[in-house]
Amino acid sequence: MPYDLKPIDVDVETTPYLKPEQQRGDRWTLNFGPQHPSTHTTLRLVMELDGERVARVVPHIGYLHSGFEKLGESLDYNQYVTIVSRMDYISPIANDIAWHGAVEKLFGIDLTPRCKVVRTILAELGRIQNHLLCIGAAAIDLGAITSFLYGFNQREFIYDIMDYVSGQRFHPDYTRVGGTMMDLPDEETFKTMVKNFLYEQLQPAVDDIAGLLTKNRIFRDRTEDIGTITREDAIAWSLTGPLARAAGVKRDLRKDEPYLCYADNWDGQGAEAVKFKVPIATTGDVYARYLIRLEEVKQSISIIEQLIDNIPGGPMNVDSEGKMVKPTKDQVYGSIEGLIQHFELIMTNRGWEAPVAEVYSAQESANGELGYHIVSDGGPRAWRVHTRPPSFIHFGVFSQMMEGHLLADAVAILGSLNIIAAELDR
Repeated sequence: MPYDLKPIDVDVETTPYLKPEQQRGDRWTLNFGPQHPSTHTTLRLVMELDGERVARVVPHIGYLHSGFEKLGESLDYNQYVTIVSRMDYISPIANDIAWHGAVEKLFGIDLTPRCKVVRTILAELGRIQNHLLCIGAAAIDLGAITSFLYGFNQREFIYDIMDYVSGQRFHPDYTRVGGTMMDLPDEETFKTMVKNFLYEQLQPAVDDIAGLLTKNRIFRDRTEDIGTITREDAIAWSLTGPLARAAGVKRDLRKDEPYLCYADNWDGQGAEAVKFKVPIATTGDVYARYLIRLEEVKQSISIIEQLIDNIPGGPMNVDSEGKMVKPTKDQVYGSIEGLIQHFELIMTNRGWEAPVAEVYSAQESANGELGYHIVSDGGPRAWRVHTRPPSFIHFGVFSQMMEGHLLADAVAILGSLNIIAAELDR
């Protein structure tokens, strides 16, 4: 039931925080963050407390002031990938893939089958990477230390895979317009690393996490009927991803607006889309969001299993004759055309043949719809770039979820939202 606020004279539209003189009676103001150890990086919550119950919350989006979107106006379509990977830094490869998916939509580029499979595998590894930390961090916020270790340790193996593929561990920045920065160093080694991770590391850890949390009475008491949101409110607040699906919203861009190997005929020869189930719950509480993420990890394992032994041969990047894709080293060293194209793209930025247009492209990241809106004036870089980050949208509903709950419930609800602060103050 909504908490009886007994409204006080506070205009939230013009008052960024609740001043002491604006409190009613015995209510008092608490700054939850940015120093509080249970908040995820530098976001801030200003709470009005009635005893230990939260009567009102004013969320602040943070203190990063990164200017990520503005940087898109001064970096070309390949360089900007180093910026987008720092927004959702828990699964940076997903940002890379989503960004260049939008750029390729602008240029009208259709990727090679080999690139689509590799990107899909890496996207699902990023989803696993994100969900493991979300589940583990949300659990440790409530005191469940062991389950956090099970989840966090497995992320290291994903970092090893990203390091092998791209040469960078934390921010792979692996994608490029029309493909990737380079082909897989060794396909068999890549397959072995992925399979060893899935079967020897991840699946036992997922079983251990489920055994520790799913039927744990303390965990369920702290998460069931906490932070509940209805299906109607989830739609009204534009929630996506696990938050929306936990409330009964049947939406997943991999199914509703398929791309890469999630779409039929992804290889141009009639190949079927990968098969997976989209988990749906109806209670819309913290516990449901935990169950959705845990099941999505299992579905990601299934997707990777379908692809890992079926990576097509052929080139990773599209034909570079379009003057928008970096030529291979052989082309640079062996032909004057390749050398000229490399020079124009890297040294002068004259090689980009961008249309004067604007596009919006979104993909299903671990937290929901991750979209990029690009406005092009025909130059070598975007005229304007805007990001549609899940965390920014989801943070707005925290006030409604928190109203009337105990102060101790704040960490449970916040952890279930998986707010990544770099997606807030861009």
